[in-house]
Amino acid sequence: MKSNESFVTVINCMDGRVQVPVNKYMIETFNADYLDTITEAGPNKILAESLDEILVSSIKSRYEVSTRKHHSKVVAIVGHHDCGGNPANKIKQLQEIEAAVKLVKSWNNEIHVFGIWVDENWVVNPLEGGEYGKEAV
Repeated sequence: MKSNESFVTVINCMDGRVQVPVNKYMIETFNADYLDTITEAGPNKILAESLDEILVSSIKSRYEVSTRKHHSKVVAIVGHHDCGGNPANKIKQLQEIEAAVKLVKSWNNEIHVFGIWVDENWVVNPLEGGEYGKEAV
């Protein structure tokens, strides 16, 4: 890897409908050369609940490759409308994104971690420091 190459990271749902808009948003917003993608079905729920230690460990391991090897300094955690892996309503998913962001921030406080909600029109909505659970449906 060249020293001037930049990476960002997304912990995203495996649902292909969210891949293109989220990837485009991350690369354009952070002027990144590359995007590392960590995908699971409903990752916001997986991380928020932390019930499946193997999946959480797997996500963390891939996060560490991205942040340590590729020196990514930005990580987004995605939830989205009509998620097959996490069929919860928007309010619940936003709360899960908030909890997932807190967990991932605890892994390394030098990394900027934030949430993204992808709505029913497949529009990316960044969630910076908001009160996720209080947003209207």
